[in-house]
Amino acid sequence: MRRFIAICFLALGLSASAQEGYKLSCRTMRIETPAGKMKVKVLSPESTSAPVPGILWIHGGGYMMGGSYMVHVSAGKMLGERYGAVVVSPEYRLAREAPYPAALDDCYATLQWIYDHAAELGIDRNRIVVGGESAGGGLAAAVCLYARDKGEIPIAFQLPLYPMLDCEDTPSSVDNHGKGWNTKRNHWGWRHYLGEAYGSQAVSKYASPARETDYSGLPPCYTFVASGEPFYDETLTYIKNLRKAGVDAKVDVYPGDVHAFDLLLPWKKTSQEAKKRLCEEYERLISR
Repeated sequence: MRRFIAICFLALGLSASAQEGYKLSCRTMRIETPAGKMKVKVLSPESTSAPVPGILWIHGGGYMMGGSYMVHVSAGKMLGERYGAVVVSPEYRLAREAPYPAALDDCYATLQWIYDHAAELGIDRNRIVVGGESAGGGLAAAVCLYARDKGEIPIAFQLPLYPMLDCEDTPSSVDNHGKGWNTKRNHWGWRHYLGEAYGSQAVSKYASPARETDYSGLPPCYTFVASGEPFYDETLTYIKNLRKAGVDAKVDVYPGDVHAFDLLLPWKKTSQEAKKRLCEEYERLISR
């Protein structure tokens, strides 16, 4: 997994010059959470004249690795640079030290902080977006479920990219040897994240959003996924369930077996197309 993260930063060096639009400044701040102070990265456009969208962007790493520094290679930063949004990424607790619900609690606390401090951050409260890659996509979906059920904070839309949603094997994850992530690593991540609940029926829908049975009232959604990666089936199932519940939800599927291909292979035509489509859907959804 460390190699995966290192390659992501190599990809940043290869693709950074492709970004255009707003220049973002970065601050590291500490916010209050129920578990104590937590570090967040805040990327803000250096010049803007009105409240802008706020993006809660959650890093990946199988619930086990990574940190808020990964926002610098994320699709969240790309959206901030292109559209002048404020991007906030939390240093949520990792499962090897603190299993569920620690990460969800930290991410929801970040959402609450964004909402409560919207004016000083220059954020429009009515245009808060929640997204992330991989496990961060799973946490994004979980935050949306939790926020809907609590009824405290409106979320404009969600961008859970190739999300880690289902703690049980699916047809695409049960015997997967794809690049970047595979069956063995998937079991490793879920086992640590769920702790004693792993393999039981006691898993909460907020831990594994695939356990939800009522998808009504959730925010509009866009995502993409590779056809041969472990999360292919759970991503498509999530979109199908959202659509059944009347939620505006779209997914694009790209060929290949590389998890997080847009980060690992940014020079590929499919990666460029995926980023283009993500921007198109962001523009569509933010204008709703």
